[in-house]
Amino acid sequence: MEQHVDQDWEDRVTAAWATFDDYPEERAADFRSLIDALVAELPDGSPLGPFEQACAWDSTGHSDRAAPLYREALARGLSGYKGRRTKIQLSSSLRNIGQAEEGVKLLTPELDAPSDELDDAVRACLALCLSSLGRDREGLSLVLGALAPHLPRYQRSMANYARALVEPED
Repeated sequence: MEQHVDQDWEDRVTAAWATFDDYPEERAADFRSLIDALVAELPDGSPLGPFEQACAWDSTGHSDRAAPLYREALARGLSGYKGRRTKIQLSSSLRNIGQAEEGVKLLTPELDAPSDELDDAVRACLALCLSSLGRDREGLSLVLGALAPHLPRYQRSMANYARALVEPED
């Protein structure tokens, strides 16, 4: 079950992430230590701990270390917006470590989840997983479908082209 943390902790995590670009690759461990120190303040069993640690490992180029932590966050009940972010990021990590099929299985149900600002990220990551599996037409269909609403013109055409990529030909 997702546990509530105070706004001060959330603000300090946000502030830590705002400094991420200040840590060159050779100081990646320092950034992860900063996140670990914040995670140490959380109650035992909080799903936010493994989520933040996974993000830190992932962002410093270690998808292999991030994936188990994302799984742990979900297993501990991370849900809502951060739960959806976890699924997107886990799928990306899985793709990076050669497990794109699992990424597809994880993200496909998200296509039918309640809509939010992460919809396009779901489609983009799913498209990458599909492409890694040689399913480029399906991936391109998702990307065009996600892009269409943002275009100033040609929205209907692009949406139709996106569907045509995956619908059986007559």
